[in-house]
Amino acid sequence: MSYTPPPAGGGYGPPGGFGGPPPGYGGYTPIEHPQGLTILIMGILSLVICGLLGPVAWIMGNTALREIDAQPGRYSNRGQVQAGRICGMITCGLFVFGIIAAFLLIIVAGVSSGGSN
Repeated sequence: MSYTPPPAGGGYGPPGGFGGPPPGYGGYTPIEHPQGLTILIMGILSLVICGLLGPVAWIMGNTALREIDAQPGRYSNRGQVQAGRICGMITCGLFVFGIIAAFLLIIVAGVSSGGSN
């Protein structure tokens, strides 16, 4: 009889898994929500350039967060979506504050010019 050495690695095959799902709760690897980056960009642009994008980022962020919460572990960019949504909320708040301030300035200007006659 001739001797044949065992294969490299001690003759054992690759380690087996536990049979459970891979990373992510649903048995699949988490992916980024397809609108996550868009919501973040629109939220930032609403603060910097165009305030009209604020409500859009807020509404899209709400929808995306509902989708993310409906499938826990499926999406990996919840923070990105939340950041864009919060930027949109801040922009809406600043917009409302600006409208109220402009309205009050118009009232004050009308009262002060009417009383000086």
